[in-house]
Amino acid sequence: MLVRAFPLSGSTLNIVLALGAALMYMLAAYRFFSRVFYSEKLLLHPDVFEIITRTPFSYKARSYEWQYMGPLHYVGQEQKTDHPLKGKCYDYFGFETQEKLIHKLHNEGNMYFNYGGFPVRFGKGVYSWNAEEIVNMMKLYVGKRLLLGPEWEHMVQQYETDY
Repeated sequence: MLVRAFPLSGSTLNIVLALGAALMYMLAAYRFFSRVFYSEKLLLHPDVFEIITRTPFSYKARSYEWQYMGPLHYVGQEQKTDHPLKGKCYDYFGFETQEKLIHKLHNEGNMYFNYGGFPVRFGKGVYSWNAEEIVNMMKLYVGKRLLLGPEWEHMVQQYETDY
């Protein structure tokens, strides 16, 4: 398809355009496969909380000491304001639809804690019921060292081990 769109037997402009288009296709494929095969692993150690993120092209392991971690918060799906050019009843030009897609693609994570004065976000696409299970598992393993934000009071259900 790319060869038919840009005949390479011609001027340098055609060759440059073909290389630019190929580069854009490769960038799009890279971003697509990074998002499709993104995985996140949370490891609980006695002194350290470790977050491992992996894509086909990268591997990142970050460690945070429990004693320096702030309270754990759940953000959920952040509210997005309507696009100013959205129609009253229908999104005629697609501005709102495109903005919703961008909002979903650039989600940094639904859970966070402060570490060293900066927020550390993790848990992309984690809904409240999954976040509740994660917190209950963390409480079982870590105990009192896990600090929770005020939003967890009405989210987390009491288990027999919490009494």
